[in-house]
Amino acid sequence: MTLSFLIYKTILVVIVFSITLLVAMYSTYAERKIAAFLQDRIGPDRAGPFGILQPLADGIKMFMKEEVIPSASNKALFIIGPSVFILTACMTGVVIPWGPPLTIGGTEYSLQITDVNIGILYLFGVVSLGVYGIMIGGWASNNKYSLLGAIRASSQMISYEVAMGLSIIALVMTTGTLSLAQIVEQQQGWHWNILIQPLGFLIFLICAFAETNRAPFDLPECETELVGGYHTEYSSMKLGFFLFAEYINMFISSAVISTFYFGGYNMPFIGRFVSDPNGLAILGVVFLFSKIFFFIFFFMWVRWTLPRFRYDQLMNLGWKILIPLSIANLVLTGAWMMRYEIAGLFVK
Repeated sequence: MTLSFLIYKTILVVIVFSITLLVAMYSTYAERKIAAFLQDRIGPDRAGPFGILQPLADGIKMFMKEEVIPSASNKALFIIGPSVFILTACMTGVVIPWGPPLTIGGTEYSLQITDVNIGILYLFGVVSLGVYGIMIGGWASNNKYSLLGAIRASSQMISYEVAMGLSIIALVMTTGTLSLAQIVEQQQGWHWNILIQPLGFLIFLICAFAETNRAPFDLPECETELVGGYHTEYSSMKLGFFLFAEYINMFISSAVISTFYFGGYNMPFIGRFVSDPNGLAILGVVFLFSKIFFFIFFFMWVRWTLPRFRYDQLMNLGWKILIPLSIANLVLTGAWMMRYEIAGLFVK
């Protein structure tokens, strides 16, 4: 491993981390503008031209607010909770291929921080750890509303991770790999996985809403019942970490959906018009982020369109509908892959 390679990987980590935070920061602005558009309002328009400095104003406000730690709380865990939540949110971007390789000075550089051959397992392992941040924060607050929100969050995430995992098993069966880079490579042209796994995509998308605690699945922070949910007792930037991690998770979820089902950085027929590898790499990044921004908009559109579930409805959807559907999708995928063998049995 050469020094130049280490420097390149360090630069790539900083770039991906910075872009993740920047997109999450301006997702808060986009959410307000989209909500305003859907509700026939103007939205932020005071902080800078068209309100584009509003996220900076929000960040300064969070840092400047008084830091309050309840005297009856477990202070160490109270601090660890939001730190774990935002850390796990930021760690998921390292296995996503952001574009085709770049060639600089005759050397090829990957636009993926690390190509782990078990990338899907890494992704789900890190995502599943995020619930510990919520659970620790809710329990350490020593507040019954926070604890209820934390219990809701943990049960919701566990319930929907089962269906999400089953939908991904079907995808792994069709692709034959756990590497995200190889999954993207297999989707060149029009060979997008959405065409062979439409039901799996639908299940994964619904579960992504539940995993990110987005409406209509925002029961863990249901203000009408729990005041503020698991972060009721939090203030200043600790509260900001909880709120900010939600937008990071939404960005990463959109990137994962685009990678798994919509070809990642691939775009059909682009090779006919552009032959330069670096040009293709730059266009690949643009295509991937276009897909990501579309799904971020979709997340926001759903939030401001559909009403919130009741908690019993949320659990019924997870256990009685999505899990049976994901199992059925798994069986159908296996039958489709074994269709010739099954047909041969009938012929015999």
